[in-house]
Amino acid sequence: MPTLIRLIIMLLFLAGLVYAGMFALVAFVEPTQKEQTIRIPQRDLLGGGAPGLPGSAPTEEPAETPAVEPAPAPAAEPTTPPAPLTD
Repeated sequence: MPTLIRLIIMLLFLAGLVYAGMFALVAFVEPTQKEQTIRIPQRDLLGGGAPGLPGSAPTEEPAETPAVEPAPAPAAEPTTPPAPLTD
C-alpha cells in the first residue's frame, strides 16, 4: 500500500509540473506576429479544377457527363394496422 501511495503522489507531482509549465508558457511567452503571403496561381482562381502533382504534366479536363435523372420513388401502399398477436 505505501508503494501505491508513493506512485500516486509521484504521478500527481509530475502532472503538477506539466500544468505549471503550461501556465508559465501562457503567462510569459508572447507569440511574434509576422506578415505571411500565400501565392495562388491564376489558373486556380479562374479555371478551377484539381491541382496537379509537382513535376507532372497538366491533364485535360474530363468531358462533362450527362446528368442522370433519379429513378421515381415507388408508389406508397396504403398502410393497415398489424394483426394482433395471439398465442
